[in-house]
Amino acid sequence: MKPPKFAYHAPATVEEALGLLAEHGDDAKVLAGGQSLMPLLSLRLARPEALIDLGGIASLSHIGVDDDVVTIGAMVTERDAERSDIVTRHLPLLAEALPHIGHVAIRNRGTVGGSIVHADAAAEIPAVMVALDASVTVVGPGGERTISAADLFQGHYTTAIEDDEILVDVRIPVTPPSTGSAFVEVARRHGDFALVGVAATVAIDGGLASDCRITLSGVGDRPIRATEAEAALVGKALSDETIALAASAAVAGLHPSSDVHGSATYRKHLAGVLVARALTTAAARATASQGATR
Repeated sequence: MKPPKFAYHAPATVEEALGLLAEHGDDAKVLAGGQSLMPLLSLRLARPEALIDLGGIASLSHIGVDDDVVTIGAMVTERDAERSDIVTRHLPLLAEALPHIGHVAIRNRGTVGGSIVHADAAAEIPAVMVALDASVTVVGPGGERTISAADLFQGHYTTAIEDDEILVDVRIPVTPPSTGSAFVEVARRHGDFALVGVAATVAIDGGLASDCRITLSGVGDRPIRATEAEAALVGKALSDETIALAASAAVAGLHPSSDVHGSATYRKHLAGVLVARALTTAAARATASQGATR
């Protein structure tokens, strides 16, 4: 199918884009790569009168690190982030998750900011942002504001970003050298959305877990942080037994939905298996990194 007719705008600055949003209001859609929006247009599930393409705004396509924070512009493509030395060095969890997104052709066009704003509960980048305590910077008529990833995702395809605001960048704390991380997921085929995904980080001090973060995707209407499982691990050695207990705690309150790809029971079981797998890998990497720095 072909998309409905719309007016196409290619602003050169964020200010110009905001002006276009204010002018067209609810009749406008922001294009940030288009890997989700363009199929919706072709299926006539979205019918904006105006399309505002952020691709020409150079200030939104940077990756930098300063004061132990990595900043990724909203229009950085997933492929550029995947190939970034800064991301590989300072955000190994994100670096591991990015190749799971679709295929290279999709990552060449899809953007980090677009994935965040689209807020698909099964997507990789939102889960990683929650696990890494990231925050996003948005601008609108009221100026600039910061939203933590924990508060950003509010439901299926819903965020705390207002309709007249634009996401300009995401800011992610640098992962400390003593922290190990792992991203794992299961999909029916490579490139499909995952049935379940898990992002985990583990910091070890003196043989005991000093910090732990676990976020699951595909099992709710947003990325789910398994805080009870995290708390159960802090101060303990990460043995097979403690990891198994944490995995059980991580899925105890889950209520995933069933669909043609998997039942709720299967998804919940799979989530427990993947939490244990991610924690085991993250703990091993944390231990190895400590040995390498001695």
